Amino acid sequence: MEPRLIWINLLVKLGVAAAVSSSLVRSVAFKSLLFREERSILQKTYLVLWMGLPITIGVWIRTATSFVAGDLSFETALLLGAIGGRWAGVLGGVLMGVPALLHGEWAMLPFGVLCGFIAGQLRTMALDKDDIWSFSPFIDLSIYRLIRRNLPTPRLFDWQIMYFTTIVGMKIVQTELARYFPRSIFSMDSGNLWIEMAIYAASAMAIGIELKIFNSVRIQIKLEEQERLLLHARMEALQNQINPHFLFNTLNSISSLVRFDPDTARDVISKLATILRRLLNSTDSFVPLREEVEFIDNYLDIEVVRFGKDKLRVVKELSAESLDVMVPSMLLQPLVENSIKHGLASKVDGGSIHLRSRLSKSGLVIEVEDDGVGMEATHQPEPDTVRGAGIGMANISERLHVLYGDSARMTIDSHPGKGTLVRIRLPLLETEGGVPEGFYEERSTMRR
Repeated sequence: MEPRLIWINLLVKLGVAAAVSSSLVRSVAFKSLLFREERSILQKTYLVLWMGLPITIGVWIRTATSFVAGDLSFETALLLGAIGGRWAGVLGGVLMGVPALLHGEWAMLPFGVLCGFIAGQLRTMALDKDDIWSFSPFIDLSIYRLIRRNLPTPRLFDWQIMYFTTIVGMKIVQTELARYFPRSIFSMDSGNLWIEMAIYAASAMAIGIELKIFNSVRIQIKLEEQERLLLHARMEALQNQINPHFLFNTLNSISSLVRFDPDTARDVISKLATILRRLLNSTDSFVPLREEVEFIDNYLDIEVVRFGKDKLRVVKELSAESLDVMVPSMLLQPLVENSIKHGLASKVDGGSIHLRSRLSKSGLVIEVEDDGVGMEATHQPEPDTVRGAGIGMANISERLHVLYGDSARMTIDSHPGKGTLVRIRLPLLETEGGVPEGFYEERSTMRR
């Protein structure tokens, strides 16, 4: 082959390696197989089919049309062994060697098997599996890192250098086989030293390019997972914040009853125990609205005892279809508590609280309205500061911001002397319980 054609084919070969690997990582199924630490035999077989079939087609095209840049069987066998282990490397070598064998290149199949096996063996010797993903064809940097690591404590084995040496060594074996057994194995060859070096470098760079593309997707997945865990931890912190706040206010109510009405205080303690049992037994961040309403009923039993049946009236206007919609846990209790504490507590004759829920085209609408003393001004709360309300309202606003971003809204419409209306609009979440699957992943994407 002419030197100019060899240069062109080497450049096209690198492009094919980048195109194939970039196409593969677009598949969720392939990524789930690729980034597993441990794989079953069946999963390794699927991984080989995902990576090996496109290259097998490339080998067939090369034998049929002489398009040599599409043959990445040597590099893919080494790559499969490093990623999937000995079994994946050997199976990949067999799969990609079949078209060449049918074309008369009998040495391609055993050579591919040998490459996959050796690379798989190297994988078992790697002390840190992350070294596999961080492989680079720039071996001088690896040698520099090896020297630095060996200065304080000797460490002779370096996976990066060993893998690079394996690539070069097996490429030499392939070249020698093609020289001594013509037509038994495919290999680009040239009498020019610089072109020979370029051929060897292209194989290492093709493997390095594919690993870099895979590793970039791997890092992105890890970052998304870390952000999901961060959102989840932040949500749990806000959830844990509301429980002590509710407990503190309820214990204050009980302490006011202990001296002059011990029997009523015992009833309130019993109801509080029921509420706390529910809080301790439930770890779900999302619950059906029906459960939230049942929780509010228990909470209001305590408040009715405190204020009296004649002073605290509760009116529910809940549409039946809205009760099965998933909402954040402990969503209504701070709203009802805020209505009682800031709206009705200072009124001599008490007042009423209206709970409403309905479905609209945009999602679920929840309203908590009281006819209490109201607030000084109408405002829409921000995640960090909520004027005119306590920690409970600020917590609700922050939780909605963490969970839904801009897709949920909470507004407060208050008029002094007339009362306050809190309206929450939530998108619909279709799930049977707990945090909806993929919800935090979706929120991570929305935040970026």
